Amino acid sequence: MAGFDIVGKDIPRTDARAKATGAAVYTDDIKLPGMLHGRLLRSPVAHALIKHIDIRRAEALPGVKCVVTGKDIPKVRYGNWRLFPDLQDEYALAVDKVRFIGDEVAAVAAVDRDTAREALDLIRVDYEELPTVFDLASALRKGAPRIHDGTQGNISLDRKIRYGNVDKGLKEADYVRKDTFTVQAVSHAYLEPCSSVAQCDIDGRITLWTSTQVPYIVQCLLASTLGLRENDIRVIKPTVGGGFGGKMELRPWDFCAAFMARRTGRPVKFTLTRREELATGRRRHPMEITSTVGFRKDGTLVAKDLKILLDGGAYNAMGPTATFLCGNFGAMLYRYPSYRFLGQHVYTNKPPASAMRGFGAPQSLFASESQMNMAAEELGIDPIDIRLKNAQMPGDRIPDVATISSCGFRECMEKVSEMSAWKKKRKSRRKGYGVGVGCYSFISGGVFNWFNTQYPFSAAEVRAFDDGTVHLLTMASDIGQGSDTVLKQILAEELGLAMEDIRLTAADTAMTPQGDLGTWGSRVTLMAGNAVIDAARQIKDQLFGAVSARFDLNVIYDLECRDGRVQARGKPDRGMTFGEAVALVQKANRGEALVARGSYTPRRKGLVTPAFSFGAQVSEVEVDPETGLVDVKKMWTAHDCGTVINQKSVEGQLEGSLHMGLGYALCEELVMDQGTTINDTFLDYKMPTAQDMPPGESVCIETYEPEGPMGAKEAGEGMVSPTAPAIADAVHMATGFRCKDLPITPEKILKGKVDSR
Repeated sequence: MAGFDIVGKDIPRTDARAKATGAAVYTDDIKLPGMLHGRLLRSPVAHALIKHIDIRRAEALPGVKCVVTGKDIPKVRYGNWRLFPDLQDEYALAVDKVRFIGDEVAAVAAVDRDTAREALDLIRVDYEELPTVFDLASALRKGAPRIHDGTQGNISLDRKIRYGNVDKGLKEADYVRKDTFTVQAVSHAYLEPCSSVAQCDIDGRITLWTSTQVPYIVQCLLASTLGLRENDIRVIKPTVGGGFGGKMELRPWDFCAAFMARRTGRPVKFTLTRREELATGRRRHPMEITSTVGFRKDGTLVAKDLKILLDGGAYNAMGPTATFLCGNFGAMLYRYPSYRFLGQHVYTNKPPASAMRGFGAPQSLFASESQMNMAAEELGIDPIDIRLKNAQMPGDRIPDVATISSCGFRECMEKVSEMSAWKKKRKSRRKGYGVGVGCYSFISGGVFNWFNTQYPFSAAEVRAFDDGTVHLLTMASDIGQGSDTVLKQILAEELGLAMEDIRLTAADTAMTPQGDLGTWGSRVTLMAGNAVIDAARQIKDQLFGAVSARFDLNVIYDLECRDGRVQARGKPDRGMTFGEAVALVQKANRGEALVARGSYTPRRKGLVTPAFSFGAQVSEVEVDPETGLVDVKKMWTAHDCGTVINQKSVEGQLEGSLHMGLGYALCEELVMDQGTTINDTFLDYKMPTAQDMPPGESVCIETYEPEGPMGAKEAGEGMVSPTAPAIADAVHMATGFRCKDLPITPEKILKGKVDSR
């Protein structure tokens, strides 16, 4: 990339060798002297009062060292990161009643996993079963059984966005369509199951190693639930085998490992099974989405009325945030002069839904993008042309919600149309063949100005040494997306060093700066990257001052860090090596270490995020008329992620999003029967494999994001959203069947074709 030496280059991932050789240490790899193994007893019923728990036989089993129930723990509720304290509705172990099959009731710690498993069978729980609700309609009907006290009709909260005059706009529109879409629950299906190891020192302080995306959040919530001070808890994130939003909360095994370590004086480990993950783990919210959109005859949008019901399961988890975000995404991509959103988060007796890659965008944009394609067909306008007519542009505002800064949306659509030969393919009328389009926009780090904290949104510390190396400390969490590599590239670029000159320590609450809220909402590159630059520039200021004095230069006169040197720009002879410059600063400061602390908090540019990414995707499919099987032949993608920091990493994120989007569109679904997850193994939960991935072409439409580090913004997470509507549109062209109910299965296609006849 022009103007950069490190940024924009295909730098290998810094963790690649460790992962490829098996040297990477995951939480379950940790083994400590005297360590106990924990297991959780889960409720076999979906809704019941807990009348009595008898743990005597379990406690008497040889090898069992600790058994705890809800009556033993501090009665402190947690959830949703303390964003909305009145909506925190979970205890680490059920106290008075259970609310879904799999709700955690008791925990056992024993000398080995087999003994712990045997002890679970010896615990007797007396339940008084209560009426249940397993779907939105049942939960909302008058007189439905109440899952939590204090709610109205099992609605835990609602979120609203409104601007303009929607009713007037729809009344004056030439064309109005109203559609209802339903989308399913899917699993994160990360390869590494959740795992925690806790150790208590002689002073009662806890060290917790956990597979998490949010070490600082876990530290805060764990301290709160244990009744300890924040710094009595140390949280360390080892290597994480994927998260996708499923590891961004305090969970019962974190609490139980810490609580039982304090009680026994021995380290305690909990590692979930795959069956536990699929049957009881967090999942993407199922939703019922009703959208009414008005257009003029020429395809210009005039108003949108969006209502979304989220099936949140038994607890709020991160549902309050998802409820707002799906309304935010419903207002994105296009210029809606008037917009109204009502989102309601509903309790049901199912495992809780929470954050998952896209965080409300895949659901909301499936409806939005499908409606754009349907409207284009009815109005006789090309689907890409109708989008170009209404596309958001730089400077556009969603009142009280967001401001669009950099935006390459139009360029993405034009490029993907060119790459795919869209106009030519769209004219094809070959039976069983179709092409479709879907688009997306996504946040580059959640801001959410209601979050009050005494810390910046992200922080970084840089320590420079006279041997020419630096040490970067950051709370930002690499969970497989490659952010450690990206942050080192940004620092190397800013200080003119090589990647091997940088040592990185990340995600350890006792070692790294407080303030980073973790990995979610595609925030790491933009927010942590800006904090790294801030720290690096403070280092440079001190180096430039020392070097300019040594060579009698004016600091303003353009000094640079490049190729391991600090020098007058373009004049290597008027400078010195980076290490020599550090030594010069330290000498001038009487040996004081050269350390800088950088931070970043976005300027207020709306409620949600400082920047948005954009993109467009075209899908080409063939559908077997006899079986209804969809074969995705090729995908074309153009996306605006600002300045590309690492091309290979961006491509990897794109492939990962496409894989998830493919499964969401065609096959993945957690199937429930009266509150029980039926497909609780990878044999039964059908995900696309590498062999199912279609060939594709992608291109980055580079814009410069003023708020981003070196112009960068989100890359990867947003791209999970356009795949489902693009495939659905292509299937419609191929078969005449328009799917409004994901996933698009062969059965639905065949039935839809019959119904249409």
